[in-house]
Amino acid sequence: MNTIVRTAISLADVNHHYPGVIQPSLTGFDFSVERGATIALIGPSGAGKSTLLALLDGRLRNWNGAVSVLGNSLDAHTAPSRTDRAKTGFIFQEFALVERASVARNVMNGRLGHTGPVASLFGRFSQLDYDAVDEAIEDAGIAELADKRVDSLSGGQRQRVAIARCLAQEPELLLADEPISNLDPLSAEKTLKLLTQIRQKRDMTLVFSSHQPDLAKRFADRIIGIRAGAMAFDTCASDFTAEMYQDVYGTEAVADNALRLVG
Repeated sequence: MNTIVRTAISLADVNHHYPGVIQPSLTGFDFSVERGATIALIGPSGAGKSTLLALLDGRLRNWNGAVSVLGNSLDAHTAPSRTDRAKTGFIFQEFALVERASVARNVMNGRLGHTGPVASLFGRFSQLDYDAVDEAIEDAGIAELADKRVDSLSGGQRQRVAIARCLAQEPELLLADEPISNLDPLSAEKTLKLLTQIRQKRDMTLVFSSHQPDLAKRFADRIIGIRAGAMAFDTCASDFTAEMYQDVYGTEAVADNALRLVG
């Protein structure tokens, strides 16, 4: 009997060009991702990583090609339905939290996609919503911070709040745009470890972008290199080399980050 491969993401000849910009933002992207995989996107700033993540999140417009996310075909000109959007969680580089609100209230914002517009406007959440928030806070390891205001937390703690908010959506796909760029090395490692543990526990698919090749190699199943809007390589993490890193970042990158990949 043949095994049916569950596909979380499928792109076929995807291209995008921002108006007024000479260089295309995405050129000829063609790949698929199995459900449950962890994918790292690497490449210099402006290479197209954030644009690709925005596309997968259903926020990018006026692209060409074919894109399917969690079995639903995306449209280049209209946003996905509220129900489909709720299936994808997005962790922003700058956290995008309500600073003066509590951790629990920020995490509850992740339930808005499951709540009717009127109910969410008046803060009328169900017991199911509260249970989902409690579980998300627990999974993110911040139960003791639930009642604290976000503006009193460290950078690493805020990132965990952002992660918990996404988990409260109960997504099937989790996208993270450079989730460790604002963190110190220890917090960065802990955050990626947490994300991969949560991905496994909740049977989600995880796609994150990063400038840290050693962490990408440790925590991802697969690494996609992006340079000038095009895919430079698509490889298993175990096969990722310093030469590949150099290919997307240039020779000046070798002396520092790339050398950590040797061996």
